[in-house]
Amino acid sequence: MKWFARKKPEDVWDEAIEGPIGDIAAAERIRAICQAATASAEALGGSGTRADKGEGERYERAARAAMEIAMKISDDLMRDDAVSRIVALCMKANDAKTARILSRAIQSGWIREAVQRDYPVLSD
Repeated sequence: MKWFARKKPEDVWDEAIEGPIGDIAAAERIRAICQAATASAEALGGSGTRADKGEGERYERAARAAMEIAMKISDDLMRDDAVSRIVALCMKANDAKTARILSRAIQSGWIREAVQRDYPVLSD
């Protein structure tokens, strides 16, 4: 019975990137990763502990992949917007340490202010 032996669908961040991608494609990919990982981050953040190992690993893989892609974006505003999305993902998972580090990397003043307004815990 083949339908019992279905493969688990791959996550967006596990898909291979073939060749170099531009800034717009990278920003779209980060947006897709953050949307796909939101459920895991919320489950992880809502539990108060990292008890659910599967959700924790899923969130960490997604955040790591998004950060790696964000480092390759050359346009400052696009990179800052992408990083702000990753910060939001981290905050949903109650990962304030990573979110604080990432929020410091945001160079655009108005994006940094928006992130600090949304997450006052990150203000230095």
